[in-house]
Amino acid sequence: MLLEQDGLRLLTDPTLRPRMGHLTRRVDPVDPSHSEGLDAVLISHVHQDHLDLPSLWRLPSELPIVVPAGAARLARRARFENIRELAVGESTAIGPLSIEAVPAAHPGRRPPLGTRAEAVGYTIAGANRTYFAGDTDLFDEMAAVGSELDLALVPVAGWGPKIGSGHLNPETGAEALRLLRPRIAVPIHWGTFFPIYRRRHRLLVDPPHEFARHAATTAPEVDVRVLEPGESTEIDRR
Repeated sequence: MLLEQDGLRLLTDPTLRPRMGHLTRRVDPVDPSHSEGLDAVLISHVHQDHLDLPSLWRLPSELPIVVPAGAARLARRARFENIRELAVGESTAIGPLSIEAVPAAHPGRRPPLGTRAEAVGYTIAGANRTYFAGDTDLFDEMAAVGSELDLALVPVAGWGPKIGSGHLNPETGAEALRLLRPRIAVPIHWGTFFPIYRRRHRLLVDPPHEFARHAATTAPEVDVRVLEPGESTEIDRR
């Protein structure tokens, strides 16, 4: 996701290349302009589909990068110079924005035996307050994360045919909205890449719409906006 907030541009968990291992991009390439004029990059955890070194090598090395505590070595491998490591509860300032690491229920080690760094989500607070979940399952502190949220970016799927523990699916993602209570929610982490089962097309396009249907019952007060890859939306200020 590219967030433009308070005049700043933040890129989250960027995967910018057309292929990553057995995954191939099923949508248009990322517009190069999305990587221009950035003010920071946020990395939620160290799994290869969220911290992709070849994608990060495309970005300016002087750009601030915010990573979970323990991930600085990987950020240095990505050639970044301004590295902000955050443990849960810690925060850093990017211009007028305050970025705080919050819990996530997701494995933290980079497979197979690589860097261990606790997975986190982030709240981005300025004129509005945004929650970027990264990868997570439901967790006990989720309701506390949801204080006065304007926008929640909620993962609802993955790149494989099954979603294991440590992930939200369309139904549990809707349950997360009941806890978070944002004004607006955008489902993320779906539909961008073809895994090896590329013929099972519905698994690539159905999850965000299933999420919206569940949310209409579980959290009807939340404005759910399904964005196709490449689309954008505007969030008004409170």
